[in-house]
Amino acid sequence: MNHMPQFNRRAFVIGAAALGGGLALGLELPFGGPTAARAADGSPEVNAWVVIHPDDTVVIRIARSEMGQGTLTGLGQLVAEELECDWSKVTTEFPTPGQNVARKRVWGDFSTGGSRGIRTSQEYVRKGGATARMMLIQAAASDWKVPASECTAANSVITHTPSGRTTTYGKVAEAAAKVEPPSDVKLKDPKDWKLVGKGVKRLDTSDKTTGKMTYGIDIKLPGMLNAAIKACPVFGGKLKSYDEAKITGMKGVRKVVKVGDNAVAVVADTWWHAKTALEALPIVWDEGDNAKVSSASIAKWLDEGLDDSQPAFVGNQSGDAKAAFAGAAKKIEAVYNYPYQNHAAMEPLNATALYTPDKCEVWCGTQNGEAAFAATLEVSGLPADKCDVHKQMLGGGFGRRGQTDYVRQAVAIAKQMPGTPVKLLWSREEDMQHGTYHPITHCRLVGALDADNNLTALQLRLSGQSIQFALRPAALVNGMDPGAFTGLNATGEAAIGYSIPNILIQHAMRNPHVPPGFWRGVNINHTALYLECFMDELAHAAGQDPLAFRRKLMGNHPKHLAVLNAVAEKIGWDKPAPKGISRGIAQCMSYNSYVAAATEISVTDGNKIKVHRIVAATDPGYAVNPAQIERQIAGSFVFGLTGLVYGGCTVKDGYIEQTNFDTYNSMRINEMPKVESIVMPSGGFWGGVGEPTICVAAPAVLNAYFAATGKRIRSVPLRDQNITFA
Repeated sequence: MNHMPQFNRRAFVIGAAALGGGLALGLELPFGGPTAARAADGSPEVNAWVVIHPDDTVVIRIARSEMGQGTLTGLGQLVAEELECDWSKVTTEFPTPGQNVARKRVWGDFSTGGSRGIRTSQEYVRKGGATARMMLIQAAASDWKVPASECTAANSVITHTPSGRTTTYGKVAEAAAKVEPPSDVKLKDPKDWKLVGKGVKRLDTSDKTTGKMTYGIDIKLPGMLNAAIKACPVFGGKLKSYDEAKITGMKGVRKVVKVGDNAVAVVADTWWHAKTALEALPIVWDEGDNAKVSSASIAKWLDEGLDDSQPAFVGNQSGDAKAAFAGAAKKIEAVYNYPYQNHAAMEPLNATALYTPDKCEVWCGTQNGEAAFAATLEVSGLPADKCDVHKQMLGGGFGRRGQTDYVRQAVAIAKQMPGTPVKLLWSREEDMQHGTYHPITHCRLVGALDADNNLTALQLRLSGQSIQFALRPAALVNGMDPGAFTGLNATGEAAIGYSIPNILIQHAMRNPHVPPGFWRGVNINHTALYLECFMDELAHAAGQDPLAFRRKLMGNHPKHLAVLNAVAEKIGWDKPAPKGISRGIAQCMSYNSYVAAATEISVTDGNKIKVHRIVAATDPGYAVNPAQIERQIAGSFVFGLTGLVYGGCTVKDGYIEQTNFDTYNSMRINEMPKVESIVMPSGGFWGGVGEPTICVAAPAVLNAYFAATGKRIRSVPLRDQNITFA
């Protein structure tokens, strides 16, 4: 069962290079040059980030992907802040990874995941805007024959201060494109920001609401055909045979093609023709030994890993936890479980590919344009200057579109039909059963209290999957997956928020055949649930208020404590809850941001939960667009509460049982609580936004459920225990 994924060495090296980043950015990036480059419409490119039209329209190029999280607007704000342009005339476009390679990766990393879209590119995109501003000012000053130091820029207008003379960006853009970029670029002090920190309107809202926006699923090319695909439903299984003769002559069918060693696709005039024929195609699978695996066998294997006699990696250790347990006045122990969860994005996976012996192009939504580009190179067999990937808007990503399996399939199919564009669209069932899922884990926690009910020791032992083992084995450190300890580390961007004299955090790595993936929030979703629910258990055992119990352990963690205090104050923790209402609380740190949540719920008939209100606080260091942060917090709670109540994928005969939204539900709008967001940036660091807050929803609700019923829930989803939303 300890499944080792197979990979082509060359593909792995290319893919790892694309995924890993590892770039020396900063001032090494080429911000422009003495020769004016042209945009597609002929407008001058001031530098790689900024194109300015004669009418003063500013096009900001964004390398990161947009999947609803608002990175497009946030990065646009950062560039525009330093550019000093008219925000009302800003628009954006995506450069391609092929262009990036050709220009020595001028746009840096294309990867968009781990809440890194803004925080790991903010410095060099701001320098791109500042450089363009200085070049525009220099162009105007040279035309006026005055020192550039006498000129200022604001709202796309350049002013010569002594004379009052003005010009616009559009008028000097052509000359600015020929200016030598400055070598010394100074960025604004945050206290001087005028656009960053403001809740400006998103740049993509209008096109989304009018239907103008193009997603990967919307791509149409002249002469395009459509493909539907089926892979072996058991991960690790192979395609044994299929009987093409049975669908010969079916309406619209053009070709049946084998894709790799585990899938078959039908290419037809329309996708419906392709899907209908594929369903009628007799297929024989070689499912292999993995067909014997079930949820029960996986659970048994993971439970075995909770025993201290089994080998495990140590991620955080101080003091002597075992000795503290031996001398404890009271010892508390609990076992928690967290299931597989599907991304279930509204837009199923898709990619359109056009292959000829001289060129291969792909159109798709992707969270990593460079990884998709690397996959295109590998499958097409063509060099980098003969390939490109055209990024589209994503109808949901949540980590799933960081993988490239669907891109590889599309190119493999198109390669068998040279000269014809082919759009591959996965069915909902294919999307559900061939995901990379939130890793399944079990966890045993042990706490020690002394005679004064002080917490003296904590052991947290995880047993379960490693995402890095499956997807990026080069990221393992002496076999250990550092990501498994997210939210439990002693220091860093995902540190535990409690000072405990004796602590032992372990991970017994066990990897079933169902592949794990980067599911929104990733490992913090289960580690925060385990830790924060157990902290409530410890507080109860100590006879103390859950908030007061936590506060005693947080003196050395002021930023953790600040967000916790903020939600406690706003929800009125120190005052009695309304009749019939119970409260729960949770906090954590991940993606370099500090978050907390407090919730109010009611429970009827013991199994019907109504979440009335969630107060959420986040400190991301700097808040680029507070309005977007509030939307991200609310959206993350949809994910977190859905996962708590409805999420969870089960395995039968080696395959995922949930195939569509009838068996993998999502919370409805009438089930959604009121969300009150507290955005409290303390400055001095850059934290993520899209993923951190998701993790505190579930433990806050579970802690409130205990307060209401006296019953501890240690396994999710709640649907499996006949608990649901009221």
